[in-house]
Amino acid sequence: MDRFEGHIAGIGTASGTRLVIGRWDTSPFGAFTDVMLEDAAGHRTLIAPTQEIADYVGSTYTFDDVVLSPVTSTLTADRLVVEGGGLRVVAGIGAVTLLGRLLGIVPRPLATHPRWLALINPVASLLVKGIATAGSAGHGRTEYYGVTSARAVSGATASWRDADLGTLAPVSPPVRFGFSSAPPRPQVVSVTTTIRHPER
Repeated sequence: MDRFEGHIAGIGTASGTRLVIGRWDTSPFGAFTDVMLEDAAGHRTLIAPTQEIADYVGSTYTFDDVVLSPVTSTLTADRLVVEGGGLRVVAGIGAVTLLGRLLGIVPRPLATHPRWLALINPVASLLVKGIATAGSAGHGRTEYYGVTSARAVSGATASWRDADLGTLAPVSPPVRFGFSSAPPRPQVVSVTTTIRHPER
């Protein structure tokens, strides 16, 4: 199994562009940041720091365009800054959400275990529209999302290829990269993503 530990930020903008930012502290590729972007017209772009990462992510999710570029990110207690590939995002981070407090009750080893995530997947999709904790990652693989905390995004400024994307807005309509979307409310979650490969 491949294991990714870090944070995912889901951010909507007034322009209709929605962003899903993955900031990974540990992964099979080391620490890195990638960005999935869908504009108002539905065009989906992946920004990835290497071809190897782009190939891996592209085998799991669907994109219309791929941009290879170094991506830098800084995450503090109250701010997330991401820059690379023509994108710049500065997001303020607020308090832990109600969902985040509920998630914090579940012990981390259980909250990130694939069997638990497969079990609660039907409930997760009812609690948060469009969300899945387990699903197909393509090529016979299964992906599991174990979220252990969630904090609200309190505000954001963003630009893409020199165009201002406007003020913070809900992640709506849902993004269409893979089997799971991002919650409508902009937020940053602590997450462990596990990808199980088919037995050979």
